[in-house]
Amino acid sequence: MEYRKEHDSMGEVLVPADKYYGAQTQRSADHFKIGTENEKMPREILTAFARMKKAAARANAVLQPKRMTAKKAEAIEMVCGEILEGKLWDHFPLVVFQTGSGTQSNMNVNEVIANRGNELLGETLLHPNDDVNLSQSSNDTFPTAMQIAAVLALEDRLLPAAQRLADCFRRLEEENADVLKIGRTHLQDAVPIRFSQEISGWRASVETGIALIRAALPPLYSIALGGTAVGTGLNAPAGFAEKAAAELAADTGKPFVTAANKFHALTSKSELVFAHGAVKALAADLLKIANDVRLLASGPRAGLGEIFIPENEPGSSIMPGKVNPTQCEALTMVAVQVFGNDAAIAFAASQGNFELNVYMPVIAYNFLQSVSLLSEAIESFRQNCAEGIRPNREKMAENLERSLMLVTALNPVIGYENAAKVAKKAFAENISLREAAISLGLLTGEAFDRAVRPEKMV
Repeated sequence: MEYRKEHDSMGEVLVPADKYYGAQTQRSADHFKIGTENEKMPREILTAFARMKKAAARANAVLQPKRMTAKKAEAIEMVCGEILEGKLWDHFPLVVFQTGSGTQSNMNVNEVIANRGNELLGETLLHPNDDVNLSQSSNDTFPTAMQIAAVLALEDRLLPAAQRLADCFRRLEEENADVLKIGRTHLQDAVPIRFSQEISGWRASVETGIALIRAALPPLYSIALGGTAVGTGLNAPAGFAEKAAAELAADTGKPFVTAANKFHALTSKSELVFAHGAVKALAADLLKIANDVRLLASGPRAGLGEIFIPENEPGSSIMPGKVNPTQCEALTMVAVQVFGNDAAIAFAASQGNFELNVYMPVIAYNFLQSVSLLSEAIESFRQNCAEGIRPNREKMAENLERSLMLVTALNPVIGYENAAKVAKKAFAENISLREAAISLGLLTGEAFDRAVRPEKMV
């Protein structure tokens, strides 16, 4: 491999000749060999940086045109465009487990933009610190990149996926409005319910999760950019924070604004904790829904067997013909991962000292992993399971007919204690509720038939 010499404030460093990054990136790559390809800085963070550097260059070009000339700003924008197009991923080698401020990844972006920009210009015009990082610090850019990435991931990936699942459940509701089945509480028989009503609970749970995430978005729009090193805005011109946020909002189509208090914006990560809590809430409901589906589909002969779900692949290497609820299992495992990520995010957000949180890369990594996994798991579950849910009408009718909890309809007629006697006698003697009520002399057959009508109990 061929190398070239790059230098930073600490001296010279050998860098692979075919890479656009410089000395500070190489130092980080040499000193933090932690994790695998999967633990590299998320691409969502890098693309967020590209959007932010473009916005900063535009703001600087207006506010201090002598330092950020039109030529420099244009070159920065061109390279940011290449990053957003995914052309330069090989030039971002750094891992999550580095400095807690994300300084090395900020410099990685600065160096790539400067060196690639100079290549495009055909001259050495851009400096990573003096130009690409103008009016900025890692301490305000990394928090800003985190929130840009979080907003884009939530609004453009997770919320659409969740809405498609909610729409799927709404269709299933409409298709199953005439299907009666037995309800269950405590895993025991309860009173009747329409299958559409059960599905409506799933839909409303997903829609509630969507609403909670939407409620968590506004705090994420307030960004730290402009606070520079400790929140005072040192070395940033007046109006930079507002102008850069406006440029970012115009570029992304998201309503980003400058944070009212930069000291909070640099040191606190409560907005991300809150937003991930909403993601966790959705994951919790999805785990419950997936468990409902796989229990209702259990069998095919020795389980509940009240619904049919798509059969996607063989379920056993030894038991021929076995098919398992694998989409449910995948979704529940992702939910468990989200719960673990939430614990990591909460702990990391509680750390740091004085004017800066120094656990930011691991917060970003876990947050974005949760959103990515949950978005993909929801899509997979919807496409490969939920869309194909069908009721087993015969089994539902059989279970409804045999349920002892239909006796609840007799409470107003013969009282709770007498109704309990009917249920216990029917269970003990394996007879119907009707037979038990008649045997106990509590009701005639005709009176029982008038009182116990499942379709009137929903």
